[in-house]
Amino acid sequence: MMQLLILADDLSGAADCAIGFAGAGHRTVVTLEAAHTQAHADADTIAVDTDTRRLAPEDASARTTAAYAEMSVSGQRLYKKIDSTLRGNWAAEVAGLQALAGMAIVAPAFPATGRTVRDGRVYVHGEPLEQTATWQLEHAGLSADIATQLAAAGLAAERLDAEALRDEPGALAAMVEAIAARGTQALIVDAQTEKALAALASATLRSNAPFFWVGSGGLAREIAALDPRESARSHADAAPTVSFPGGPILILVGSLSAVSERQCAMLRERGGIEELIVPPVVLRRGASHPDWKALQQQIAVSLCAGSDLLLRIGRDDAFNPAEGIQLSTALAELIAPHFTKAGGLIATGGETARAMLAAARISNLHLLAEVEAGVAVARPLDATREHRPGIVTKAGAFGTDHALYAAWLTLRNETETDAASH
Repeated sequence: MMQLLILADDLSGAADCAIGFAGAGHRTVVTLEAAHTQAHADADTIAVDTDTRRLAPEDASARTTAAYAEMSVSGQRLYKKIDSTLRGNWAAEVAGLQALAGMAIVAPAFPATGRTVRDGRVYVHGEPLEQTATWQLEHAGLSADIATQLAAAGLAAERLDAEALRDEPGALAAMVEAIAARGTQALIVDAQTEKALAALASATLRSNAPFFWVGSGGLAREIAALDPRESARSHADAAPTVSFPGGPILILVGSLSAVSERQCAMLRERGGIEELIVPPVVLRRGASHPDWKALQQQIAVSLCAGSDLLLRIGRDDAFNPAEGIQLSTALAELIAPHFTKAGGLIATGGETARAMLAAARISNLHLLAEVEAGVAVARPLDATREHRPGIVTKAGAFGTDHALYAAWLTLRNETETDAASH
């Protein structure tokens, strides 16, 4: 029975990486704080959001290694969750952990969401990562080559093609063992299919070499599938057993990705949900802005009337992706006085989700089920808490166009058939 510690640099990433273990019957907790509490006592999978996505690389590395030192226990295995499009300080964080945990097996592929790795480079739906709009927005001019990023953090890497050995898990395991025995610091794994990731999971689970996994939710779910706790439980039959308290659903969208735009459009069209776009200038100034109180009152009126509300952070000419934390924190402050009126929360973007949960003093989540790949459903872990809304988290650029609508139906305890009959 494997005990697992997952370290992620943002909240939605922690949840989408850990949800596969919840679906396999593991008692799975996501925490915003790298500190053991009694609430974690019966969890065998703990995912920690270190909140390091926007820090300087050296600070991110220091916080991540400190979290590992605080949360790791004897016999536990380590999974460093990284963004499948290599955002954040992932290489610096891996370098810090490598000195403590052994060889880093780096496999960010997540075929279910269109992310693959070939020749040591990430592709998004077949397009080289460095050519995507997301990379151009945040990393224009920087190399997206995995080995180059690891080298800049001080790690020498080798590469292994899991795709070529996906039908030979024994040979793949032998190669991983041999590479680790050479003292290799990082092993970059090419994978374009779930079968290749499954072969890698099988090969590494049987290995006694000192290593830790570095990947997205793709490899994590393959590891989880090989280590089920309750054979009768699966993704398919776990979801119907989950029900939520009802009440208005609050949907927060901090991401500006084209994926989020399409998801919002489908939610508005099919759900008939009121949308409120909050101008960044209001969030920059906070309560001192003349429109702050009027917006807060508008939120209160909707929630008190039992109406679902889609809140989005707008964009203006002064917008800078680096101010995401500031804007998300201000949005959470705007909502916080009336948050307990919501029966459910859907948060797109890790910064947005973390800011709202922090403002609501929710520091631990019990993961329950999955709406679709990478879209996790949870409740506050504290069973004594009076307000325990259903909570869905999703990375901004993740999911099908259907994701937000499906999450909304889940928190309403409905199916698409139910919705169509209204």
